[in-house]
This record gives sequence, structure tokens and C-alpha cells, in this order.
Amino acid sequence: MRTLIPMLSLRLSIRLFCLAPALLTGSLSLHAQVTGGDAAYEFMDLPASARLQALRNNLISISDGDVALASLNPASLNAQAHGRLSFSHAFLLAGTQSGYFAYGHHLAKAHITTHFALRYMNYGDFAGTDELGMATTTFKAKEVAMTIGASKQLYSRLSVGLNLKVVSSAFEQYNSWGLLGDLGFLYRDTSRNLSIGLVFRQFGRQLTTYADVREPVPCDLQVALSKRLKYLPFRLTLMYHSLNRWNILYDDPNTEEPSPLFSDEQPSGQGFNWFDNLARHFTLSGEFLLGKRENLNLRLGYDHQLQREMKVRSYRSLAGFSLGFGLKINRFKIDYGHSFQHLAGGYNYFSVSTLLSEFRKGGG
Repeated sequence: MRTLIPMLSLRLSIRLFCLAPALLTGSLSLHAQVTGGDAAYEFMDLPASARLQALRNNLISISDGDVALASLNPASLNAQAHGRLSFSHAFLLAGTQSGYFAYGHHLAKAHITTHFALRYMNYGDFAGTDELGMATTTFKAKEVAMTIGASKQLYSRLSVGLNLKVVSSAFEQYNSWGLLGDLGFLYRDTSRNLSIGLVFRQFGRQLTTYADVREPVPCDLQVALSKRLKYLPFRLTLMYHSLNRWNILYDDPNTEEPSPLFSDEQPSGQGFNWFDNLARHFTLSGEFLLGKRENLNLRLGYDHQLQREMKVRSYRSLAGFSLGFGLKINRFKIDYGHSFQHLAGGYNYFSVSTLLSEFRKGGG
């Protein structure tokens, strides 16, 4: 009987992984061909913290008590996230700002870890004009999302998690509500310092539309592998995203021939197009975990798709790269992350997190 119950739990989780996206989307194939810029609620793909920004938002295979990781893979939640508070604020381009708040809670009797999160996006004030260019009124554009999620450990090495998100989007007089979800698995082999994450992110649908056209949502199937080196305090993570669509090349009308992987020369041939498209599916990040208690972290990441899409011909730039650090000071963890987006500028993220139990230990 003891062996039968885990087997039934695993089978139920596998069925849930297969059926839940279809139940929420209504038609999974409809959303499988979404490309960048063609979906509603794309602000949901922004990193939830400075750590995730510095590491290219690819930590779906990590579980270390950071409650913000559940924004990527709910299966990353564990008992270490109990009482963890996290707040992040991001300064994006053109005065756009974004923020994220999260709290984790572990239910010991049920062996389930839950979290609550709130994400907001403020695009600022806009000057309205009519069809003749005459000024009318100013208006605002903003988006908000509320998330609840939970994770349960099925075996000593395998966990499953689910996020449900209610999204509200308002642009001038146009409003939309949506329901999204994340469903993920996390496999951890502590003896080899190896972990693998699999997650289907942002599946769902619009409940109400901006106008009369229902838009797709930015669903994405991702898999990642993380490995901590044995003789160096360094963890490497490699993620393959967009498993649900192969061709993610940007159709640029100004590009006459395919460009090389890291230079501005112009080779030709369909073979390179295939290799360039494959490379765009990968993001790579590394994190140094320094100190006896790993209170200092140095981070670096690279996103090849962003590098190819944001490069300016005849100019070298660091577009696609990101860096940052994390520092534990007393009861607080302070993180900073910077992403090189374009020659015009980048994103700056600041995060603060703390564990409520540390205040109780300190007597207030």
C-alpha cells in the first residue's frame, strides 16, 4: 500500500500536467505558434526579482528557499520558503516601472508549500490625440496580476507545482481580464548537485478582451538543467525555452541575408538559419556562491535571442548579457540585477527579501 500511493500520486500529477493546460486554454494548438509581440499580458514574462534578471530569468531548475523562483516554476517551492517575504522593483526603458511582491507559507501537516504574489506594471502617462493629431486628454496604461500557487513533494527527488494567476490589463478605455497558469516539475539529485526543471508557463486565456478579438497568451514550454561544480562555488544553468514552437527567428525585412552567430559578417545558406534558430532557444547563466554561508553571490547571464534581436548593425553592444549580485546583510538579502537590452539602455532591478523567523529569533 505504501508503494501504491506514491505511484498513484505520480500518475495523477502526470495526467494533471497533460490536461490542465488544455482545460484552461480550450485549444492548446491555437497558442502554440505565438511569437514575441503577438500575445496579450507579455509583462508576465518579465523577471520577478533582481536575481532572476541577472540570471536571464532561467532558474526553473533551482529550489533554494527563494520564494520569487515560484514565479517561474511553482515546483521550486519548498519548506525553506516558509515565512519568506520578497519585494522587487524594476526601472525599465522610457520611464516604465514594474514591481513584484511574494510571500511563502509551508503547510507542515499537508506537506505542501504555498505562495502568494502580486505583480504590477506601470507604463506611465500618455498624451491622447485624435485622428488629426489634436490633443485630447491624458491617459494611463497599467497591468496587474495576482498569483497563488502550491508545490508538493512526490518523492525525495521529485516535486510538482501549480500557479494560478488572475490578470488585469488597462490601456486608456480598453480593458481585459485573463486567467493564466504555470504547471511544473522539479527533479533534484543532491548527491550529484544536479537538478532538472520542466514547466509549462503562462497557459490560459483571456476572459474578457480589449475589443472584439480574442488574443493568444504567451504560453511557453521550458526545460532547464542546473549543475553545481564540485570544487568551485559556482552553479551553471542552461535552459531551452519555446519547446512548443521551433521557429522563433524574427522576420526582419531589413535583413537581406542571415547574419553570423556573434559577428556582423554576412554568410549565406539555410544551414546557418537552422543553427541560429536553435541557438536562440537557449539561455545560459552562472552564479558564484561565495562565503561560508554563501552570503555573497555574483551573477552573469546570456540570452542569445535577445542579443540577435537587439543588436545594431555596425555597432558592438552587450545586448543579451546581464549581471548582478546578491548580499546578505543581517536579516535582509539585497539583490541587484542589470540587463543590457540595447544600445539605448537597459533594465535595472532591485530586490529585498527577508525571513520572518529571523526577527522572532532576534527578539523583534
